[in-house]
Amino acid sequence: MNSAQYSGLMPPIARLYLNWQLLRAFAFRGYWLVTSVYLVVVADLSPFQLVIMGTAMELTILASEVPTGVLADTISRRASIVVSHLVMGVGMLATGLVTDFAALVATQVLWGFGYTFASGADIAWITDELDDDTRIDQVLTTDARRRQYGAIAGMVGIGLLAWVAGMGAAIVASGVVMLALGLLVALRFTEHNFTPTRENRWQESVAIFHRGVALGRADRQILLVLAVTLLVSSGAEAFDRLHPKRLIDLGFPEQPDPIVWFTVLGVAMLVVGALALRIVEARIHREGTPRLALLVACVVGAVGMLTLAHAPNEVAGIAGTMLVGGVAWTVIRAVSSIWVNRRTTSDVRATVQSFLGQAESIGEITGGVVMAIVAQAASISVALTASAGLLFLAAAATGRSRAGRVGDDDSSLAAPSPAPTNG
Repeated sequence: MNSAQYSGLMPPIARLYLNWQLLRAFAFRGYWLVTSVYLVVVADLSPFQLVIMGTAMELTILASEVPTGVLADTISRRASIVVSHLVMGVGMLATGLVTDFAALVATQVLWGFGYTFASGADIAWITDELDDDTRIDQVLTTDARRRQYGAIAGMVGIGLLAWVAGMGAAIVASGVVMLALGLLVALRFTEHNFTPTRENRWQESVAIFHRGVALGRADRQILLVLAVTLLVSSGAEAFDRLHPKRLIDLGFPEQPDPIVWFTVLGVAMLVVGALALRIVEARIHREGTPRLALLVACVVGAVGMLTLAHAPNEVAGIAGTMLVGGVAWTVIRAVSSIWVNRRTTSDVRATVQSFLGQAESIGEITGGVVMAIVAQAASISVALTASAGLLFLAAAATGRSRAGRVGDDDSSLAAPSPAPTNG
């Protein structure tokens, strides 16, 4: 069956999850679009301050990711998601009320802490509640594409609000939406297929952590995804924090308001990302597809990063930004989560997904510090060029590894792979 037919046959729990993710993406991307411009135009932060702020947030995520993942595997995935919405919502709302660097760092730290409660818990929740190995890969790729649509709506809606009412007001509004979604999760999400630990929670938490570590170390496919995530994330921080300033320096339009043009660019990236995910969605069930998709996305990202770094004008800079933010980041993140989810078992699913989040945080922290120094001492172009090198290295590691190739015999180390479904 085709994707549209499949979507219509999804059970109610999958439709609820997809709609929630769409609304969460609305708040997420609208917030980050406006905030990225707010930090440059209103708060007037330097490139060094921008990257250091991101590093502080990632340090928080690194310290919190696995403990919150273990809590989700021990106590409740649903409760963990609710807490995530509450803490993130407060952090988002507060961002629009301050311009001082120290205060902005505090809001990003709060956001990062809240984010870790849902990181991994969301995929673990839908995998267990759906309880259908033949559907979960398709649901997760559909989810990634639906989040693109939600992000488009968020960028347009919250971007327009920023234009009309001001960036601070729009950022506050995105925080309110995130808080409201926490209430939706509390009222509508069920948790029928998860059994919390009611006795000896500390001991069981430690045991879950050790089982997750053992699985991650034994499965070379998970190890490859973690290694690629580490390398890609080391280069991602420079792009995520510096591309708005790089585009403005190249002559990106600032009239009638820069937020208008960044909204247009963001929507274009999301449309391109949705198209890329559509291609992946139709093939994700095939053996070897996750590895191939990861390899291609890393190469595309590296080419895009080099294009942005050495662009002679804003048109070339926009093209490079589209390749990195539209195609590479979208596909890498979606395929990495799906591949790791396919290799884990229910009892450690949120914990192992948190390892993926930790790898991303470690990469962004180390890469963020180095790229901040490079951007300050040399230039943004040099920092982006170094980041492209890391993406090429990730592509080389994926291309040389046997993990995930057709005929790979590593399947005995992990949970059974889902049965194939037609795109």
